[in-house]
Amino acid sequence: IMGRFTVWDYVVFAAMLVISAVIGVYYAFVGGGQKTSKDFLMGGRSMSALPVALSLTASFMSAVTVLGTPAEIYRYGAIFCIFAITYGLVVLCSAEIFLPVFYKLGITSTYEYLELRFNKYLRLCGTVLFIIQTTLYTGIVIYAPALALNQVTGFDLWGAVVATGVVCTFYCTLGGLKAVVWTDVFQVGIMVAGFSSVIIRAVVVQEGIGRIVNDSYYGGRLNFWDFNPNPLQRHTFWTIVIGGTFTWTGIYGVNQSQVQRYIACKSRFHAKLSLYINLVGLWAILACAVLCGLALYSIYKDCDPWTAKQVSALDQLMPYLVLDILHDFPGVPGLFVASAYSGTLSTVSSSINALAAVTVEDLIRPYFRSLSEKKLSWISMGMSLFYGGVCIAMAALASLLGALLQAALSIFGMVGGPLLGLFALGILCSFANGIGAFVGLVSGFVISLWVGIGSQIYPPLPERTKPLYLSTAGCNISSGNLTATENPLTTVFNTPTVERPALADSWYSLSYLYFSTLGTLITVVVGIIISLLTGTSSRAVIEGVLHLFQAKMTRELSLPQEDYQTPNPAD
Repeated sequence: IMGRFTVWDYVVFAAMLVISAVIGVYYAFVGGGQKTSKDFLMGGRSMSALPVALSLTASFMSAVTVLGTPAEIYRYGAIFCIFAITYGLVVLCSAEIFLPVFYKLGITSTYEYLELRFNKYLRLCGTVLFIIQTTLYTGIVIYAPALALNQVTGFDLWGAVVATGVVCTFYCTLGGLKAVVWTDVFQVGIMVAGFSSVIIRAVVVQEGIGRIVNDSYYGGRLNFWDFNPNPLQRHTFWTIVIGGTFTWTGIYGVNQSQVQRYIACKSRFHAKLSLYINLVGLWAILACAVLCGLALYSIYKDCDPWTAKQVSALDQLMPYLVLDILHDFPGVPGLFVASAYSGTLSTVSSSINALAAVTVEDLIRPYFRSLSEKKLSWISMGMSLFYGGVCIAMAALASLLGALLQAALSIFGMVGGPLLGLFALGILCSFANGIGAFVGLVSGFVISLWVGIGSQIYPPLPERTKPLYLSTAGCNISSGNLTATENPLTTVFNTPTVERPALADSWYSLSYLYFSTLGTLITVVVGIIISLLTGTSSRAVIEGVLHLFQAKMTRELSLPQEDYQTPNPAD
């Protein structure tokens, strides 16, 4: 008989929320509070490497990671481990290519760089795309895990959604970036504790880790190496290393939610160190998720709950396992749910803070130059409150239009590739101009959306995704009556599965990890070609360099930008 949630489980969950809120209140008043927008949005640029590193790790590890990655291992095997190599390459690229540029310029919004390097229109494009992408993503991040946990554990759905949303908005609005970072430090501890409790209990139940590894080996789950170069295969060594590197560099290298944290460090050394310490955290979390996935398979190898209709979606497997093996330990299932919601809180809080930052820096400050720092600080707080409300509203919208929003999220997930291409063009190609950058950006989006929408309408066939065998031979249970948490995109596009055009099994079957790679490469290549064709002059290059120099000098000397005159390139 499966367990259900008890009072102690709710107590553990509530304690996690209360401690998170208290941290926010503390940083609202310590050191005189948030006197300027720089204090609120950037922590006064005084953060140390370790808390920032843990915050970066916590934001990476959303509830999707807690619930989704073990289910991925259970269904497709441990080839997911190859992401360990990907994370190393991503951190290296972010720390050595993008971080030095953003940190030296002393900018708050990464999209500010686009105006300094190209023009204000590209800055506006980047900002608007980020706001749309992040609000959509945050709504799904709040709602989808809550629904999965509710269906299996009976944990109150809207109570949890509203409570996490309100608490998150509360500490973001009061404490700013410092509160976000330090609550993330606390929450990453909760997440590791939740994972650890499952792993330890699973090892005890299976009488040793050797049995888990043995079952996984004979069940084909230890499929670490697949060097098939075919880009249509969902996961191979090459798709994960090459495609994964482009996908995650778009997040760690140029996405405001991540960049804002490490450029808030007190020195460039601390900023780089935070990324490299974070890498260790990413590896640890990956190891925990893989162990949980292998434990799932070892325990359910003879009776798959998904095929047996005990759960309606793969993201319900982890909560199902927790109630199965930990129901005799009051409060421990609550610890796991607290760890899943900690993932939600850390991701949502960084999103709210980043949304407030880009709104203030890109949409308010440039057009209302007379505003004082104190007023901008209050506006930043107001923006945090506003975006917190928007995120809760998006979660409510996700419950009504789940399939449509998931389709939109899949589409906007491709925003990262072209934007990464735009930044790479500016940083790595000194001769690129604004026209080339804009045409490259549009081209990258068009191609990314084409392949992305096509893959949603015509999902890849099983021989491309290669799901592994699941057995129900040992089952002796009646079917459950759970509501599906997966929203099939066919309800949006309503396409017959019989008629598949020629492109469906070639172009549209491209591995999802290559969507970002495709967007980046097309943006860069088209941007270079158009820049060369539109006749980039040496004067344009000099103007670009002087513009960056002007920005650096005005930051260091604390002068209004209009007070510092850019030298004439002709001189």
